[in-house]
Amino acid sequence: MQVYGIDALVRLVSHFAFVYLTFWAMQSLRTESFFKQTNTTRIRMLFLLISFAIGFTASSFFLECMTLVRNFMLTIVQP
Repeated sequence: MQVYGIDALVRLVSHFAFVYLTFWAMQSLRTESFFKQTNTTRIRMLFLLISFAIGFTASSFFLECMTLVRNFMLTIVQP
């Protein structure tokens, strides 16, 4: 029963970490030429939503790779 709690915590931390990393990386993009300067709140909201999409996808990929490696290791260890 406790394994599910740990798995949920790892998934939650992974999702938040990848969303944060994506948002942090997107800050380096030069967006002044694409948007008007008066819409800074809308631009930040757009960046946040894009960060959620990319971060969640990257986190899901990372967690799926971890699951595949764990399952592969379990099949090697068990006869």
